Amino acid sequence: MKARHLVLIFISVWACKSIKKAPSSPVAIPVDTIAKDVEIDTVYLITQKGDTLSDLEEEIPIPMERLLPDTVTIAAVGDIMGGTNFPDRSYLPGGNGAYLWDEVRPILKHADITFGNLEGTILNDGGEQKECNNPKLCYLFRSPEYIAQNFVESGFDLMSVANNHANDFGETGRKNTQRVLDSLGITHAGSVDQPFSITKIGHLKIGFCAFAPNRGTVSIHQYENIKATIQHLDTLTDIVIASFHAGAEGSKHQHVTREREYYYGEDRGNVYELAHLMIDNGADVVLGHGPHIVRAIEVYKERIIAYSLGNFLTYGRFNLRGLAGEAPILEINTDASGRFLNGKIHALRQSYSHGPRNDLNLSSIKTIQRLSLDDFPENPVTIDDKGNIVYLGN
Repeated sequence: MKARHLVLIFISVWACKSIKKAPSSPVAIPVDTIAKDVEIDTVYLITQKGDTLSDLEEEIPIPMERLLPDTVTIAAVGDIMGGTNFPDRSYLPGGNGAYLWDEVRPILKHADITFGNLEGTILNDGGEQKECNNPKLCYLFRSPEYIAQNFVESGFDLMSVANNHANDFGETGRKNTQRVLDSLGITHAGSVDQPFSITKIGHLKIGFCAFAPNRGTVSIHQYENIKATIQHLDTLTDIVIASFHAGAEGSKHQHVTREREYYYGEDRGNVYELAHLMIDNGADVVLGHGPHIVRAIEVYKERIIAYSLGNFLTYGRFNLRGLAGEAPILEINTDASGRFLNGKIHALRQSYSHGPRNDLNLSSIKTIQRLSLDDFPENPVTIDDKGNIVYLGN
């Protein structure tokens, strides 16, 4: 019988995106039919003399690098708060809020890795309410657990829980949020309870960490800890994605000043210094949020930084006027080591009555294009009028 080349795969964990369980014992499948969403421990190229696995003649190890994808697509968005039952249920969307995601779900699910910042807690009721010095500036977000199912159905893999609303309902809210995300198979990071995570997505091992200046989160101000965390992840994973919640809020704070920023007396960090420190120590993708408006994009050492992705899907109790209503999806392509290749900005806008919808005015593209030129004239990327991000260093 003519010899055939197969791949013998030992599979140990179920797939992430497909939510299908993989076989628990070794199986042989043709090399050209390996699914990208199957986690693989060991791969061997074998020669088969007969029709059964007992006829295997030779085993040749294949380096896992040969199975890694040429291009990894990452979709990233800013702040997400799908509705809150505090102070009352009038701030919840109808049904389970699935309709808010209708126009963006296909884009988010298409990506290999999808990221967002969860602004608030997932908790049906109760919790220890955060006290505010100024009640007029105090907004507490408590989303019922059924709202979170939309994250799964929209394809989210990674969520930052490092922000100023993570502790709105104390330890009860913080830990329940993590419990729910765990139950949904969504990897999270940024809480003092779980500073970082390592997960497998397809054939790639992803390191994920997140930081903020707020109680209950991993601090953006402790640089030595940030460096140690990212260096640790870099030694264990293929791509390190780092997120920060930092920078002053609002339309008066669009620009990356490269200086320390303050907002109502709170030290919101130097985002330029922070992002560069992250990449210098092994981060491959840096995703910012916090100002509630979009900011510039920069490519530094062949790695991409989005300084703020603004609001994305924030139902009720958020200011969505003007720049605050811009809700882009940043779609980026990297190689299997995290090196930036190219990308695209999808322009969307949200209002008080609906979730993100296509913006015919392309306002978020224009804003990011303008700010990137103003703040980083040395930037080795161009953003065209359709939102395509072209890396000039390729």
